[in-house]
Amino acid sequence: MKALQKTAISAAAVALLTGLSTVAFAADEPAAEAPEVSPITANVTVTNNYIYRGITQTNGKPAIQGGFDYAHESGFYIGNWNSSITWVSDGYKTSGGVATSAPIEMDFYGGFKKEFIGEGFASDIGVLQYYYPTSGIQATPSYVNPNTTEIYAAQNFTFGPVTGFAKVSYAVTTLFGNANSTGSYYPDLTLNYDTGFWGITANGHVGYQYVGGNQPTGSGTQFGSGVSNNTLFSYADWKLGLTKDFGGGLSGAIAYTGTNAKTYQGSYAWYSPQGKNNGRSFGLVSLTKAF
Repeated sequence: MKALQKTAISAAAVALLTGLSTVAFAADEPAAEAPEVSPITANVTVTNNYIYRGITQTNGKPAIQGGFDYAHESGFYIGNWNSSITWVSDGYKTSGGVATSAPIEMDFYGGFKKEFIGEGFASDIGVLQYYYPTSGIQATPSYVNPNTTEIYAAQNFTFGPVTGFAKVSYAVTTLFGNANSTGSYYPDLTLNYDTGFWGITANGHVGYQYVGGNQPTGSGTQFGSGVSNNTLFSYADWKLGLTKDFGGGLSGAIAYTGTNAKTYQGSYAWYSPQGKNNGRSFGLVSLTKAF
């Protein structure tokens, strides 16, 4: 689920972290031709914690991530992004001594992105498939297969040193294993400010995860039958951070995240195996290399 705008997740990360340098030539020398830009980019990240929409996906532990993107000059793009995770194995119960195994999240996405309004104002629409290869999974009335499909629309903008995007994602399937949650949505806003100092960019993000539907009836429900998913699982999240561009496609980032994820009947709606709130505040440190 992605930490960053996994929505055209790695595409947005690469766009933020990479750039082209300018070379000055003597007036009496002919300018060299600019190298052709490859339509394929890739990235790899190591981080102390994988946070997606304010919720840890690794129970507060480190993760390794990476992906690639293909962008055509027409505006069409496709991509894949992957991360190590623990939340599926942690959250799904086992039976008959069979443990759930789901060590990775695989995201596949495609869409169309074009500057219809003007330079620096790209409009973006697409579809994103979250896929979790699993074995030994034991679904219950409260939890279904975690695989999720979302459609999204985003508007990017540039105002001098300020860039960012406003985006809405809509789940056309159940959302991350929550039963009866089709129709959930996530609007969010991200802002980046180029400080002009030492390659540092300030980053800010706020979003709201609305989880639709009701808890199913029958045994195996954690919070009771017919309780609103919105009451249990919906929350706002935020993030503040700094990104440092070291050049050559290498960048580092630090951030602080948090949510107002709820408790219900004394239990956290988004909880770890230790009973902790997976939406509590976290400090993040990451290093990314873009190719």
